[in-house]
Amino acid sequence: MRKGLYSRLVIACAILLSVLLTGLGIVLGQFFPLFAEDSDLTLQRQYWIFLILTLATAFVLSLFIAMRMMLQYARPIDEMTKIATQIARGDYLARVETNELEYDNNLAKAINKIASNLQEMSTIQVMEKERLKTLVESMGSGLLMFGRGGTVNLLNEVFEKTFGLTENEVVGKTFKDIGLPIAIENLIEDVFMTEQVRAQQVRIDISDHPSYMSVYGAPVIGLHGNWLGIVVVIHDITELVRLEEVRKDFVANVSHELRTPVTSIKGFTETLLDGAMHEPVIMTEFLGIIQKESDRLHLLIDDLLELSGMEREGFTLKYADVNVKEMIDDAVRIVSGNMERKKMKILAEIPQDLIIEADSDRLIQVMVNLLSNAINYSKEETTVTVTVTRSKNEVVMTVRDQGIGIEQSELPRLFERFYRVDRARSRDSGGTGLGLAIVKHLVEIHGGTVEVNSAIGVGTTFCIHLPCKRSK
Repeated sequence: MRKGLYSRLVIACAILLSVLLTGLGIVLGQFFPLFAEDSDLTLQRQYWIFLILTLATAFVLSLFIAMRMMLQYARPIDEMTKIATQIARGDYLARVETNELEYDNNLAKAINKIASNLQEMSTIQVMEKERLKTLVESMGSGLLMFGRGGTVNLLNEVFEKTFGLTENEVVGKTFKDIGLPIAIENLIEDVFMTEQVRAQQVRIDISDHPSYMSVYGAPVIGLHGNWLGIVVVIHDITELVRLEEVRKDFVANVSHELRTPVTSIKGFTETLLDGAMHEPVIMTEFLGIIQKESDRLHLLIDDLLELSGMEREGFTLKYADVNVKEMIDDAVRIVSGNMERKKMKILAEIPQDLIIEADSDRLIQVMVNLLSNAINYSKEETTVTVTVTRSKNEVVMTVRDQGIGIEQSELPRLFERFYRVDRARSRDSGGTGLGLAIVKHLVEIHGGTVEVNSAIGVGTTFCIHLPCKRSK
């Protein structure tokens, strides 16, 4: 403002100077003839020439001074206007040079301060936006946010992957146009209508596989109580539902497995007490059955305790250098009695000096379970083949039998607790249904994997991959 006032004063002074010089010329022209003794036509002509030259000189001089002042003080204003325009367009890095003498430092500093504040606010806004995006993308649940108009204005990658939709297909559309499952659409509509929090578990079929989702919808209320829209969070609980079903199945299976021998023991005991104990033959037979069921009950409880102990936090293995051939020989000796009763033989192909770092007792337990299964589910006078090979940094142990085989549809569930392919035969063989679950758990604790292949009437092959060295 001060520079503008100075510019106007300078221009006014220039014009006043021009007028004074012109007036001076006129006065001098009027008094010039008084000093001349002869007033002739030549003197009069000189007067007008002097007057015109004075007027032209005054005009040119005032114009030059005014132009000079205008250029000197208008240029900084133009520059500051240009910088202000850049700032208005979003270029917050633009600054006014404050070391020029003709610049108004107060105005330049004010413009630079505004640009600095806007730059800082923009940086904070970008950081907050990145934080929000990171939070939304890493929350692990599908997120869908609707604006006040009922259209989608925000979603995350989890939602896109879950429902196979992209941001371009969803943003700007209403929940009716997206193609969500009916149960989720109804929940969103309920939240819009009631403006109340709603939560529901729904089952949806994605890629022909049933999935369970926990859907939570809530209105978004601003700081001043104004309604801004709603937010919907979709969390995949399929694994939790599956684990809950496994837990229920486990409880039911344990109850069933315990009830069978307990019922048998109770029934035969009552029969003996009712008078059968006085008949030696019947009593001996019943006591033998009671002993067999008691042994089975004891074995079942031992396996349950063993498995629960492995899954308990703090369970550790006793690592040491293990000679694989000696370990498998120990396991073969344990099952040799059952093998001899069925006139079976074991063919072993094991390197003599193969050493791995593992828990010897636990590996013996694994091999005993696999060999016992191979013996129990094979016909008499057949062969069980055990082979061991080393591949890079792992050892591969294979147990192959010539048994009845397993259907391909049964293989994925073979390592589940209490899962039996042939329940009647499994009980007759004395199995508890926990052996393969223990095998899988022990192998995984060692950092290995177990695979199974089978064909009906041909036999079953279990393949165990174990690292040679313990993982740190």
